[in-house]
Amino acid sequence: MEHIHKYDAEGKQLCCSAQEEKIDKKADNLLEKSKHTANDGHDHDHNDEDGHDHGSTDKTIFQMFLPSVISLVLLLTGIVFDNYVKIEWFNGWIRTIWYVTAYAPVGLPVIKEAIESIVKGDVFSEFLLMTIATVGAFIIAEYPEGVAVMLFYAVGETFQTLAVTRAKSNIKALLDQRPDEVTILENNIPKTIKAAQAKIGEIIQLKPGEKLALDGELLSDSASFNTAALTGESKPDTKSKGESVLAGMINLTSVAQVKITTAYEDSKLSKILELVQNATSQKAPTELFIRKFARIYTPIVVLLAILICVVPYFIVDDYVFRDWLYRALVFLVISCPCALVISIPLGYFGGIGAASRNGILFKGSNFLDKIAEIQNVVMDKTGTMTEGVFKVQEVKILPGFDQDEILKLVNALESKSTHPVATAIHEYVGEIDSSINLENTEEIAGHGLIATVNGKDLLVGNFKLMDKFNIKYDIDPSTIVYTIIAIAYEGKFAGLITIADSIKEDAGITIKKLHNLNVKVTMLSGDKSSVVKYVAHKIGIDNAFGDLLPEDKVNKVKEIKARKESVAFVGDGVNDAPVVALSDVGIAMGGLGSDATIETADVVIQDDKPSKIPIAINIGKQTKKIVWQNIILAFVVKAIVLVLGAGGLATMWEAVFADVGVSLIAILNAVRIQKMKFE
Repeated sequence: MEHIHKYDAEGKQLCCSAQEEKIDKKADNLLEKSKHTANDGHDHDHNDEDGHDHGSTDKTIFQMFLPSVISLVLLLTGIVFDNYVKIEWFNGWIRTIWYVTAYAPVGLPVIKEAIESIVKGDVFSEFLLMTIATVGAFIIAEYPEGVAVMLFYAVGETFQTLAVTRAKSNIKALLDQRPDEVTILENNIPKTIKAAQAKIGEIIQLKPGEKLALDGELLSDSASFNTAALTGESKPDTKSKGESVLAGMINLTSVAQVKITTAYEDSKLSKILELVQNATSQKAPTELFIRKFARIYTPIVVLLAILICVVPYFIVDDYVFRDWLYRALVFLVISCPCALVISIPLGYFGGIGAASRNGILFKGSNFLDKIAEIQNVVMDKTGTMTEGVFKVQEVKILPGFDQDEILKLVNALESKSTHPVATAIHEYVGEIDSSINLENTEEIAGHGLIATVNGKDLLVGNFKLMDKFNIKYDIDPSTIVYTIIAIAYEGKFAGLITIADSIKEDAGITIKKLHNLNVKVTMLSGDKSSVVKYVAHKIGIDNAFGDLLPEDKVNKVKEIKARKESVAFVGDGVNDAPVVALSDVGIAMGGLGSDATIETADVVIQDDKPSKIPIAINIGKQTKKIVWQNIILAFVVKAIVLVLGAGGLATMWEAVFADVGVSLIAILNAVRIQKMKFE
């Protein structure tokens, strides 16, 4: 498993905190060890349903804590010998060696990291703070406190590593959804090969309970799949022959056959996994600020510690170097910014992981911050709040025109469009007549299609298209609620087709939840105004506008932004690309695999359910809330203990407990979002 490097918007690698980078790498190593052991063919009795090997993980965790356990045993024994059980030989150089031995398992790795950080140019790292504080404690013969500082620092770091590991394992759980091997049929004989070696066109035999490794086309008559890896929904999804099935789906019923249509590395699941991994590299402003702050803050506290030790020499009558050095060391211990440096990115890790488990993909933690502040959600109608599955309701062809001929012409022309309306017409009319020769075909954005057939003009679209070409008609479009496909042939109005699209079952509750979050909702659509207002009224949207061209949608969003209000636009991410680019957060209904949508939007709703929109906003709000709770907690506690330490009112024991305590509380608070239920 590769370590994910962090890059800024310009592609430059970010210089992250030494502490964060170290813990990030340790977390990756822990995941890697667990993954390798889980896949080596041994100890399967301990594997859970997701393929994780708890036996190997527990063993690795024990190895991580072992140095701290050794140090703790030696430290407690030394304290007992010092204070409770007096042993003659436990003094002098033997006592010193005892505590040095207790210090070594936890202290030497930190000293090594401090030296490596200095070599890399990162002089004022957290490791240097701990090294100075503990070595200083040994210099003034405060051995137990020196060992305790490093011990609790090491324990806190281990807990941080485990917390980051857990967050990363949630995010990277998709890796387990893509098996390494597949069974293909070669001359009707099953053969197991590496999934990466499978070729497009080969046929996979998928048994009940097995996960599909590559995207393909279902050859069996029907099959039910668990699509949780892609959508966050465990409800079975039944596919019919000829439909697309995607890597990560789990076959639930009988043996199924799937023809491979996409290479292993190009599967939708691979793209989703890459998206989620890259999301951890897009930093939120809060993360970037804390990182910069730590780099300025750390050298300042080192300087202050020196001043605390030296300045009193000139202004205090009974100056004792050892006492003031001790105060400076206490000051260094409590000043370590670990709680901020680790818990804040960990909070965003948790937010991204919680979102991905709910079938919501964020392209970066910066969008978690942005979506938390959204004041307006502007949405498209078709495919967002409606199913996008149109059905022909009525056909009205005027006398003087052959209805069969007109429908065949319309069907042929609509074959040039990818709009859902075209699909409805194809389903209603049937196969396209290949004898029809279309010339000069053109699609006019926001209007419809035009072409020439046997030297005669054919227009198929809305009534704006009719007006554009001065086609006369005796129908008032505003009296018809359904979507209208107007038809003109040979310069005359030939009739119309009405098409209806059903509203998604969770559309109404979505709007209600958005209003509960104090978010305004506006619907913008190129569909006719009466249809848009009808749908808007049914689901509870007050602001709805229809008959809009792409540039009209842009202008509407500009109007909202002119009021200094943040906007999220929800659409398909392709047709509405200008509006998505203009909005603060672009949310796309990605379905089970719209590549273009994933590329365009900032946030992708994988199962096309609009009810995930308020969930995404809520996850953003909760993540931001937790991050700021940690920032305030860390600053308040550290400020109090720093003042007490500088004034000689706090010992090193209190300092280390305050530092480690704040770190652990912040970490527990950060991982809390991973346990939250979002509905």
